[in-house]
Amino acid sequence: MRLLAVVLVLLGSLTATSPVAAAPVPDGKRHEVSYDKYSLTVDGERVMLWSGEFHYFRLPSPELWRDVLEKIRAAGFTGVSLYFHWGYHSPSPGVYDFTGVRDVDRLLRMADELGLYVVARPGPYINAETSGGGFPAWLKTVEGRARSSDPGYTAAYTDWLNRINPIIARHTVGRGGSVIAYNVENEYAVNVDPAYMENLQRLARDAGIDVPIVHNNCCGGDLANWSSGQGAVQIPGVDDYPQSFECHNPDAWGPWGDGVTRRLRDDAPVYAAEYQAGAIDLNNAGYDKCRELTGPAYMKVFYKNNAITSGATMFGYYMTFGGTSWGWLPQPNDVYTSYDYGSAITESRQLTAKYDEFKRQGYFMTSVAPLTKTDQVPAPAPADPAVGTVARANPDTGTQFVLVRQADRAGTADLATTLDWATPDGRYQVPVRVDGRDAKILVAGYDLGGQRLVWSNSEILTHVDVSGRDVAVLYGRDGEPGSTVLRYDSAPTVRLLEGQVRGSYDNGDLRLDYTHTGLSRVLVTGGGRQPMLLMLGTDETAARFWRQDTVAGPVLVRGTSLVRSAEVRGDRVALRADTDRATEVEVFAPARHLSVGGRPVPVRHTAGGSLLGSLPGPDQVRLPELTDWQYRPEAPGQGESGWTTADKTTTASPIKPKTLPVLYADEYGHHNGNVWYRGRFTATGAEKTVSVNAITGRRGHYLVWLNGRYLGSAAGGTQADSEPVNPDPGRGDFAVPEGLLAAGQRAELTVLVGNMGHNDDWTADDVRHKQPRGLFGVVVEGSTAPISWQIRGSRPMDGERGPMNTGGLYGERAGWHLPGSGGWQRPPGELTPGVSWYRTNFELDLPRGHDVSLGLEFSDTTARGYRVLIFVNGWNMGQYLNGVGPQREFVLPRGVLRDHNTLTFAVISTEAAQGDPGKVSLVTLGNHRTGAAAGR
Repeated sequence: MRLLAVVLVLLGSLTATSPVAAAPVPDGKRHEVSYDKYSLTVDGERVMLWSGEFHYFRLPSPELWRDVLEKIRAAGFTGVSLYFHWGYHSPSPGVYDFTGVRDVDRLLRMADELGLYVVARPGPYINAETSGGGFPAWLKTVEGRARSSDPGYTAAYTDWLNRINPIIARHTVGRGGSVIAYNVENEYAVNVDPAYMENLQRLARDAGIDVPIVHNNCCGGDLANWSSGQGAVQIPGVDDYPQSFECHNPDAWGPWGDGVTRRLRDDAPVYAAEYQAGAIDLNNAGYDKCRELTGPAYMKVFYKNNAITSGATMFGYYMTFGGTSWGWLPQPNDVYTSYDYGSAITESRQLTAKYDEFKRQGYFMTSVAPLTKTDQVPAPAPADPAVGTVARANPDTGTQFVLVRQADRAGTADLATTLDWATPDGRYQVPVRVDGRDAKILVAGYDLGGQRLVWSNSEILTHVDVSGRDVAVLYGRDGEPGSTVLRYDSAPTVRLLEGQVRGSYDNGDLRLDYTHTGLSRVLVTGGGRQPMLLMLGTDETAARFWRQDTVAGPVLVRGTSLVRSAEVRGDRVALRADTDRATEVEVFAPARHLSVGGRPVPVRHTAGGSLLGSLPGPDQVRLPELTDWQYRPEAPGQGESGWTTADKTTTASPIKPKTLPVLYADEYGHHNGNVWYRGRFTATGAEKTVSVNAITGRRGHYLVWLNGRYLGSAAGGTQADSEPVNPDPGRGDFAVPEGLLAAGQRAELTVLVGNMGHNDDWTADDVRHKQPRGLFGVVVEGSTAPISWQIRGSRPMDGERGPMNTGGLYGERAGWHLPGSGGWQRPPGELTPGVSWYRTNFELDLPRGHDVSLGLEFSDTTARGYRVLIFVNGWNMGQYLNGVGPQREFVLPRGVLRDHNTLTFAVISTEAAQGDPGKVSLVTLGNHRTGAAAGR
């Protein structure tokens, strides 16, 4: 054995390139999709489908769809999973809208252009914690059981699929698009109907959708129930949420299982259709706690363990970007306005530590091609049994992948041991470190570009071929020792460019030993192979690298907070990149010059062959104070127009009302938001109590007036599936003030019911899905006089925002939520029971060329009982419930926000209180100098 000389030299600039072929991506040409037991293939090339979930309907700004998709692509994802929301597109039977914020053809074109494969998921049922689980609310009034072959439901969903399927079909891989798989139904596990599943697939094929059909099994029933027999799909997948939704306990560790995806068919790939990448906030802990629960430690252990233990090559991570349940999108029982989900990309589109971990794993998964075809093989034995190992190998190349983790997956000790590893190039004793709640995928016997990687106890981030030189990035935990062994025909020359690395050569093996700290750089030349620049860093330094594949070959960038795209034009490389602070930028590309965002960047040529320059950070953002508020009251039952007589005596709902007539809002075409009721009867003077029952969903409420006198409020019933025959949901008893009613005179009962969205159809039996909203029953004790009822609900104001934007408040129907209406006055300085409207205008002067994310922050004592509907330029961006739940901050996306803005609140108070609603402020949630096309 002899030590190699370590010499620092100045390297020449790079002039040519050839890409590393990891997986094909959408390119606008027609391709054939197939599969075997290992993976999907496109024209015979294996695909690692590493996809993230994105809900376009939770981001009402199409210009920002591209921003999110670019961020997903930049993290190494090869695909995106897209639900298509039936109810979002269909306000009434036979009426559909695919324009504006509902233009899914535009969405799919973006995926095509960005080279992201799409798993299309049009339901008809999707859940996604959205109102009705994605069903249109009008479906509740259709006879017959949903999610079955019932004729009424079949006619309804056939119409939906006949509208959405042709759009999807235009974008399949076979037609030059990006749709690589088509998901029928969603977690269809109980009360199943195989003929229904069969018909969904027939409709897809009839529309020209020729990609594999998949399904995501979950949570009850037989996980394999769509892998064979009638209704079986080609590639059945599994949904898995091993970390639970207990965000209030972020130290939990896999309480719902080990998270290993089950193989459901021997002739199809293992498909982790929905794998937990966040959580709904069931306990009001706040989504930052959900992000902690499902943070990088969880991702390292569970994602890597699943990949190597199961051999999956199809992944869908739920969610990658959650977004906002604006308007009346939220399902009432589990979520609130924010659907941040603790995702890797926050609701305000900011990148997190989870994003960094996705990128570290994603670059590896999509750069190392042999991982797309592996079989389980015996794993190298650790000297310490407290360390566990699992191994897979590619049967064609022999490349081995070894998962190293603690045998006790919840263990917290830091362990060091040695693996007795029989690699394809010989047997070695490999030192490894594995900390508590950590895991690594180590690689041996891999042709790393033009190099031969014998083994390494560092993890591979990515590698590229630039100008006939391999450039590779390996990383490990900060402060841990690392070793990498490469095979050469003869002793190579090792030149240390940065850091501390020891090199030795013996019997064909070059061994490099180092400590993971900062970024070390080693140039290896000779030895019978093309040159290699090896960079050795930490998790943190690895996260600052970005890879972009171009027609001229891959480009590697370090330093910016995001790289959206790269293009090589002659001797210049052009980047679209973001910075969140002043930073150096380093680019490895076949070029001598650099431009970022269309502007030239002065660079110097480094010893490592890269271009090194510097970029400025963002300019400061200055936001206006929200002042000069105006006010407008809404009287109970105000106005005589728009009322409908409520006189129905039958209902399609399986839950029959307590009293007649039927007062369910859906029966009269009012599906979203607040609904006013007016009941008139002849008084006897002996009335003592008004007893009301209302079903609103969780956190809903109602307010009651009699002859204009406020009687009080009560919480609406949830009528949850745990009590499907509850005879007395949401009851409130209100005393009639003495002397208010006189015998023989007309009395008027006015009720405002605040509905909170529609239940899902998890059980596929209509008991949940068709639970009503609105008044369940009204009894005036001391009177037998009949009550003549009228109802008034939503009247959509425009097609741009759609029917989920508004409910039935008088101000909504009159357009008070829109910019420009008059009749406002000074606020009274107090809250009164009922509905009050507040408005202010503000100007934004944000720096150009920046992507600035803004929010609205509420602060008030929790003792006051009121809620606020937030309208920004007419868009309902959510509901603030003072003193209820964790949400105090509401994201206001660009596109909804403009330079000139009108902010309008509909305030519903259940009590009288001094003072107007609490302080409201604009806040900056993110600020980047950007290369985004939509940057200001």
